[in-house]
Amino acid sequence: MSRKVLIRATNWLGDAIMSLPAIRQAATAFAGAEIHVMARPAVAPVYQYERSITRVIPLPAGRGLSDFGSKLRIAGELRKEQYEAAILLPNSFESALIPKLAGIKRIIGYNRDGRGFLLSEAIHVPKSEHTQPHERYYYLELLRRATVIPDVPDVPVILFDQLPAARDRGTKLFESLGIALPVIGIAPGAAYGTAKRWLPENFAEAAKDLAADGYSIVIFGSDSEKEDCDLVAKLSGGRNLAGQTKLRDFLDLTAAASLFLTNDSGAMHAAYASGIPTVTVFGPTKELHTGPVGPKARILRHNVECAPCMLRKCPIEDHPCMSLVPAAKVVQIAKTLL
Repeated sequence: MSRKVLIRATNWLGDAIMSLPAIRQAATAFAGAEIHVMARPAVAPVYQYERSITRVIPLPAGRGLSDFGSKLRIAGELRKEQYEAAILLPNSFESALIPKLAGIKRIIGYNRDGRGFLLSEAIHVPKSEHTQPHERYYYLELLRRATVIPDVPDVPVILFDQLPAARDRGTKLFESLGIALPVIGIAPGAAYGTAKRWLPENFAEAAKDLAADGYSIVIFGSDSEKEDCDLVAKLSGGRNLAGQTKLRDFLDLTAAASLFLTNDSGAMHAAYASGIPTVTVFGPTKELHTGPVGPKARILRHNVECAPCMLRKCPIEDHPCMSLVPAAKVVQIAKTLL
């Protein structure tokens, strides 16, 4: 039987992308072993074209300790694989429980959420002064502290695997939708909360200016973000695909775009990992921790005393950290990248 290593994926799109360097390092460290990534359906497509990953295992069970029967069934299936190790990228108790129930003897994870007794290697969470601040290094530091890798490598850029094929699929999908290239993608939403969202009217103003240079404007978002996306489409004359694309198609369409305008969101991570120019408006969150990675990424923020506050909803009526970022400045930066 071949050697196998299980990696439990993170649960959010941005985190999934920021953890890719760690997954690739683990695959190199466990040379010759099959790398199986267990992921929730919402992020599983991120891993489907990764050449370092042998298999993606869906995790449809509910979050936390709910749906315990499904977790037992999944653990029983995992037990048959006889994994030599499990690496846990999330911090949750549940992410450690399933590998433990599966009988995996070597379970590596940070000692958080009261799960230390479930781990064979309960790694102390690094203090901020002992590691680089960006989240991609948080996952790599786990591997170093567990001696899976000797050192944390520098990761100046994160890119999806097999990007040429993704761009080709995205180009054909744009054509099938009747959308002419070149395309500028707009993502006005952010799952974390409204405090992270630049005004839809500003997105629309920037999009309208850029469209004048011959670009098609396409707005992306989830069903819950449809109202903001509708407004951006109405004011800019763009095409609204909010709630109409599955994640795999969204990733392909993003790879085929010429530029993305976003908030600090999963769409931002998808854009820079597709290797395309990305302009992100930051307000309440910390770009040093979760900002875009790579030479084609630009960040714009208006400095106010209360930012970064990390709040989901701004308590100040005019939301100054976001409302005071001018559309003209975003357009200026976008045009230098284009």
